[in-house]
Amino acid sequence: MRLKTLICCAFCLQLFFIGLSASAQNAHTFSLSKDNFLLDGKPFQIISGEMHPARIPRMYWRNRIQMAKAMGCNTIAVYLFWNYFEQEPGKFDFSDNRDFSEFIKICNEEHMWVLLRPGPYVCAEWDFGGLPPYLLSIPDIKVRCSDPRYIKVVNRYVNTVSKRVKPLLCTNGGPIIMVQVENEYGSYANDKNYTVQLKNMWVQNGINVPFYTADGAARSMLDAGTVEGAAIGLDPGLSDADFEQAHSYNSNVPAFSSETYPGWLTHWKESWQNVKTENIVKQVTYLLEHHRSFNLYVIHGGTNFGYAAGANAFSPTQFQPDVTSYDYDAPITEQGQPTPKYFALRQLISKYTGQEPPKVPEPIKAIDVKPFQVKAVTCVWQQLPKPVQSPQPVPMEALGQYHGFVLYRTKLVGHKSGSLTITEPHDFALVLLNGKLVDTVYRDGGKWTVKLPQTNLAEPVLDILVENMGHINFAQYMIDRKGITDRVTLNGMTLMNWEIYKLPMDESFIGSLKVTSEGSLHDGIYYKGSFDVNEVADTYLDISTGKKGLIWVNGHNLGRYWNTGPQRRLYCPANWLKKGNNEVVVFDTRSSESSITLSGFKTLKDN
Repeated sequence: MRLKTLICCAFCLQLFFIGLSASAQNAHTFSLSKDNFLLDGKPFQIISGEMHPARIPRMYWRNRIQMAKAMGCNTIAVYLFWNYFEQEPGKFDFSDNRDFSEFIKICNEEHMWVLLRPGPYVCAEWDFGGLPPYLLSIPDIKVRCSDPRYIKVVNRYVNTVSKRVKPLLCTNGGPIIMVQVENEYGSYANDKNYTVQLKNMWVQNGINVPFYTADGAARSMLDAGTVEGAAIGLDPGLSDADFEQAHSYNSNVPAFSSETYPGWLTHWKESWQNVKTENIVKQVTYLLEHHRSFNLYVIHGGTNFGYAAGANAFSPTQFQPDVTSYDYDAPITEQGQPTPKYFALRQLISKYTGQEPPKVPEPIKAIDVKPFQVKAVTCVWQQLPKPVQSPQPVPMEALGQYHGFVLYRTKLVGHKSGSLTITEPHDFALVLLNGKLVDTVYRDGGKWTVKLPQTNLAEPVLDILVENMGHINFAQYMIDRKGITDRVTLNGMTLMNWEIYKLPMDESFIGSLKVTSEGSLHDGIYYKGSFDVNEVADTYLDISTGKKGLIWVNGHNLGRYWNTGPQRRLYCPANWLKKGNNEVVVFDTRSSESSITLSGFKTLKDN
């Protein structure tokens, strides 16, 4: 028995050393010279396409990577979203679609290098730029700087993620050749101690590949955002002047176009963004002719499922929430189809590299769904949980809630009508008096006053239902708490004594809805229905007849819709469907109809 144990141990040790030997054989060096990136000591041109595993159904990860390779890319740039992994303090989840290690391993299997962009801040039109909203429960928190409370949780994140990143470095046989420090920091602040400290965190955790930063090609941004010894990424770098600016700032490291834009983001109330193919072809031609490395942001966008979409704001009263689709007018559509832009870039890259790209993968199947109805079954007023008592309104983050809706209720004492001002509503509010809608208030523009009508009731009830439409993800107004962030006044009198109802509208909340029949259904109606499919494939659910809300299919949150446009159809991937009957729940804050008609299409937009 003892001999068998010794033999078994010896065999295990042999396998261990064989594994180490294999890793050593596959290990590579990636380094920086003054003018070039060097792979195993030889000049290497990075031709990268960016995509984010969190925005892509796991079943399609390999397909999207193969699509980028077939366009001529040799590298994939990958954002990691901190708040996708750690939604509650100290509780990390790397399962299923959050298993970024598996995505990077697939890149390796497909012989693609990886630029890792782990944050902690990433922007990316993602909720709060990837930072966890639980930080906003700290009243005076400062982010993206040396605030010790922020540094403490960043250190926890870096320590945790590094354990998964380290085996995937090219020095250990993996595909990761560079790691980004923060993101576009020169557009935000100038705490150089913070960026140096952040880089050192990664180094102390064994991340031994080169680092890079990404900033606009302006002296002030480079001065505030770059880190000693890191390559200089330009967002974007499109001319001799851009690269000369980087070289004049630091001539000891190479520069590259870390974000070259084949498309652009879209906000609600805008038209779909469109970047002409000839424009991006011209830009990439310059980069290829001058043998500049570059990363296409993005080659494939994917989807802001659920509450993932962020928002922009460049003044205290501005608010520009992003649509659910992250199609981005990218070379590969949201659903994974190649576009004319894709084929133009594929031909261009092949011309300059002299390499024939792999065959383009077969298209992912999509189906139409016949029109079907979802019927009103209950409303938000009949599904209220136990309230929290508070003298004045508090934002949802103070309640430990980070997405969804929150309801504020009080009885009017003193003034009963007149000018009601909400300071500040983040982001969209319904104002009701005695259960009847008075008006809506949208954060954008700063018009937060409505007129309350006269009432004969001795104790009128005021309800304010507020929707969180995404935490700001860029620039100076990122400390963006949701709900009512200060106070409510009526004719200048501060209203007190509130009941606050938490309405996270998460999967468990939606799954626990009870059908009700008593009373009228209004101003926040839940609809239920279903549709049948004979085969499981991707589709886009069209809700043009709805007004403003969210859709769940078989318990999965597809995201937000709003009849202001431009988005009318929400992407539903095949893995969220099943053959036969599929349940749909819609929550619409503005519809008063007894039913809403939906249907399914193969594309985001009519061609």
